[in-house]
Amino acid sequence: MKSEPDVYSIQDLKRDKTAMWEGCRNYQVRNMLRDSMQINDLAFFYHSNAKPSGIVGIMKIVSHAYPDPTQFEKESEYYDEKSSRENPRWYVRDVEFVEEFSDTITLQDMREIPELNEMLVLRKGQRLSITPVSPEEWKSVIGLDHKK
Repeated sequence: MKSEPDVYSIQDLKRDKTAMWEGCRNYQVRNMLRDSMQINDLAFFYHSNAKPSGIVGIMKIVSHAYPDPTQFEKESEYYDEKSSRENPRWYVRDVEFVEEFSDTITLQDMREIPELNEMLVLRKGQRLSITPVSPEEWKSVIGLDHKK
């Protein structure tokens, strides 16, 4: 799950302990938030548009999907005039801080591991803010953190 660190960082989540993962405005991402995630699933926290960009920690999904309240707030940058409370378009999950890695696991670090060749975040042109991670990919990334 990606966030720009100047918008919301792993340090912000560590401070807040839990947070609403809001503002996703892509239907594929919405479907993952709404349909694919389960309470207690773990997720990597990825800093995008950072120097360096990469995985900086782990968080846990701690709520069921619910309508993103920012879609109804006219003053919000995430306001969607076509969304209604009766038929919301966008969903969120609450996440909880689990761990901050001692070092960022960079895209270059991940590209050097053959087991991660198919990892969606490494694909050229991949712009989604949330991508699934297979159990094998998860183990490989955790192994990178332990090596660092």
